Amino acid sequence: GGLLKPFALKCTILLLTFSAAASAEDGVLVVLKTSTGTGQRTSQVQIGKSRLRAEMAEGSGSQRALIFDAARQVMLIVNPERKSYNEITKADIDRLATQMQDMMAKVPPEMRAKVEAMMKGGGMGAATPAKTEYRKAGTDKTAKWTCDKYEGYQNGQKSSEICTVDPGMLGLSPADFAVAQQFAEFFEKLMPQSAGQILGLTQMQTQGFSGFPVKSSSTSGGQTTTNEVTDVTRQTFEDSLFAVPAGFQKESFPGMGGRGRQ
Repeated sequence: GGLLKPFALKCTILLLTFSAAASAEDGVLVVLKTSTGTGQRTSQVQIGKSRLRAEMAEGSGSQRALIFDAARQVMLIVNPERKSYNEITKADIDRLATQMQDMMAKVPPEMRAKVEAMMKGGGMGAATPAKTEYRKAGTDKTAKWTCDKYEGYQNGQKSSEICTVDPGMLGLSPADFAVAQQFAEFFEKLMPQSAGQILGLTQMQTQGFSGFPVKSSSTSGGQTTTNEVTDVTRQTFEDSLFAVPAGFQKESFPGMGGRGRQ
């Protein structure tokens, strides 16, 4: 028995080490600075192999966390102040998109044009998204990188700017952002205008420009919003980062059906 004790102890240590590694996920941390006419805020996006987590600042200054699980096709919105969370599935998104389309079909033509224009400005639903054409416009600089600048045009009018760098300069590849692409596809039916730019992480291969966007700006409703990546690092994320904290109560999300707290 005495001879087996050191061996058993080593096995236990190895098992604990393996369990700790299994509960963690290698990924990429992206730090974003968002500037609008009312000020600036800094947020983080943690991108794993099949999950991502992003901070969302509210107008009141409070913070919420958005968690997306690509394998389960589920999005969670965690509300720390209320100690609650919302759960939205792909089926919920598809159902809401269908409801919006049905509603638009019943709207009189003269009113439909106005509603579609409003929805287009907000990046939502039934209106057919105008394709953005990107034109190379020299180079620009951010706090950390010199980037290739592109101007985006919709229906012949300039609507946005974007500045990119080769992912290799950041030690990354498009595969590192596969889950962000899946997140964009998750919302595609509901937000066709914005599906490619959710969280400021624009699709790299299908938008008509080359490279990873480190700075972008767009104007809607007379207000310009600028997203700038200030840092990109590889990190290992614990499973708990992508989970709802213990004791938080599930709430129905407005427009998704259900009744209040569960």
